[in-house]
Amino acid sequence: MVKHNNVLPNGHFHKDWQRRVRTWFDQPGRKLRRRQARKTKVAALGVRPLKPLRPAVRAPTVRYNTKVREGRGFTFAELKDAGIGRKAARGLGIVVDHRRRNLSEEGKKLNVERLVDYRKRLIVFPKKANKPKKGDSTGAELQAATTRLPPALPAPYVHEAPRKITGDEREFKAYRALRDARAIARHDGMRKIRAAKKEEEEAAKKK
Repeated sequence: MVKHNNVLPNGHFHKDWQRRVRTWFDQPGRKLRRRQARKTKVAALGVRPLKPLRPAVRAPTVRYNTKVREGRGFTFAELKDAGIGRKAARGLGIVVDHRRRNLSEEGKKLNVERLVDYRKRLIVFPKKANKPKKGDSTGAELQAATTRLPPALPAPYVHEAPRKITGDEREFKAYRALRDARAIARHDGMRKIRAAKKEEEEAAKKK
């Protein structure tokens, strides 16, 4: 008989819990298999780059936009400026992203330079040595030293060397300049409307 105001005993001790325990004794074996699979993949790739080339992009949000990381793929505009076709890019190990858009000239220029640098270093072996196609490497290019790693990502900043502050910089009012620019942008539309209305009135007076 249960006495006093206590919790009713309701223990679930008839489960065969030992059959449901997840063990991880095969972890060392899996580690070895993954390593062997990586070796097999590298050997199967031959002389091709280990990873496809991806663009250098800024991470989103104010918290992370100081970092540069690899993006999904290059835009059509970047490929066009680098002189690489959309379909040809896939055969050269370059990833293309049809959804990405270039929002700054600096970012676009950086990735175009990345593509041009990659294309210069890339050695395209012809399928038939005696009949190389357009774009295939020939002669001394085939004997050049190779690396299978993609070009490194650029540094997130180009640091400016220390220098003295000029008189103009000392006198410049940054806060005032920002407020004035904001006010000009805010009132720009209304000022244009007023100017157009004034011109119409003056034209009507001349008639």
